[in-house]
Amino acid sequence: MEIQFIGAAQSVTGSLHLLKIEGKQYILDCGLHQGKRKESFELNRTFDFFNPDEIEAVILSHGHIDHCGNLPQLVKKGFKGKIYCTTATRDLTALLLKDCAHIQEKDIEFVNRKRAKQGKNLFEPLYLQSDVERTVRQLVGIDYHEEFEVAPGIKAEFYDAGHILGSAITRFTITENGKTIRLGFSGDLGRPNLPILRDPELMPEVDYWICESTYGGRFHAGIQEIESRLAEVINKAIEKNGKIIVPSFSVGRTQELVYSLHKIFENEMTQRIPIYVDSPLSTNATEIFREHPECFDEETNEFLAKAEDPFGFNILHYITDVEESKKLNEIQKPIMIISSSGMAEAGRILHHLRNNIENPQNIILIVGYCAENTLGRHIVEGMKVVKIFGEEFHLNSEVIVLNSLSAHADSNELIDYCGKLNKNTIQKVFLVHGDYDQQLKFKDRLLQNGFNSVEIPKHGDTFTL
Repeated sequence: MEIQFIGAAQSVTGSLHLLKIEGKQYILDCGLHQGKRKESFELNRTFDFFNPDEIEAVILSHGHIDHCGNLPQLVKKGFKGKIYCTTATRDLTALLLKDCAHIQEKDIEFVNRKRAKQGKNLFEPLYLQSDVERTVRQLVGIDYHEEFEVAPGIKAEFYDAGHILGSAITRFTITENGKTIRLGFSGDLGRPNLPILRDPELMPEVDYWICESTYGGRFHAGIQEIESRLAEVINKAIEKNGKIIVPSFSVGRTQELVYSLHKIFENEMTQRIPIYVDSPLSTNATEIFREHPECFDEETNEFLAKAEDPFGFNILHYITDVEESKKLNEIQKPIMIISSSGMAEAGRILHHLRNNIENPQNIILIVGYCAENTLGRHIVEGMKVVKIFGEEFHLNSEVIVLNSLSAHADSNELIDYCGKLNKNTIQKVFLVHGDYDQQLKFKDRLLQNGFNSVEIPKHGDTFTL
């Protein structure tokens, strides 16, 4: 058995790993790479190291774009097998991929109008809605703790990763040539005590462990600080008479943010201001959240038992209409606009940043991880001038980063999870989904905590298990 690390190898986006078992090939995740536009465009358009029509099946950890976003391209290029995931991930992914295709079409249409005037070659989207429709038909929803057969000799089981709705840690039991190997794949690990979702589940022992390392060397503020820090940001916006612009992942982060805002206003921690969730995907994803209470933690289920809606309150407005979205620019009082995408690489958030980023009265609130070379990272790093739709804008708005809202486990939380695994059975740990500097720090911590062998694979590295 071999494993080849292709995406999210010494980087944070584009999760994709290839398993080769008895001459057949399977992949873990198939995400979009996000970063430098030209580089990402080329990386996402081609598949190195394998032919899509030779892949037997896909095991999908969760419905974030950097883990599932390139599935339609895989299908477009010939993949006809099943895509296994949890039932909640199946529902979210179907919704997200349709939205992703729509955003590509609209963004490329916007950019191509300018390129046509400049006499430049026009771009084409990675995939179309028809490719998404075929992909959705190949999604297979499996419940947590229900062992299923991927192929003869390959069984898998999902455990709750506590990262977003439906996110899964996958444990494989693989029998090849009379030898059995147990392989664990973290996907993205969540944090204990996050709003809404259950805490990450500990899986049974494994021989090899593929672990994310996004915050391998960084530490979050405590979960308990979320509401007080959000209240401070709202108070500051009221004082400045400005808007709060929040790039946010439509799935997970938006719902957690809305839930926390609900509690802030209910507890009268700050003056109420209008909240706008300007994202058709976020609006529809919130409906899917409502349909999957099996993923909720005890506190959220108690909330629901009181007939309260954790995702809606009287000053919250969900926006899907484009014209209504444009009218938000005319509002001249403190409001919060939550819009996707979280790394500010596509979607309506680009238009809101374009219209508000040069106003010093406004606040840009970053509530999640932004990969290298994304617009979100440029804003976090305080670049004086940033490009949006190819135009330059001065970053005059105040930037506030709240990592306490991150859905990724930090260094201590990763160590705590890994420390509960049986180190005596784990022959090797592979670190993926992290910038190299973070992975080096996490590797050192794992070695100090009793793990014997830790690898940081490069793009294309292959290991025999």
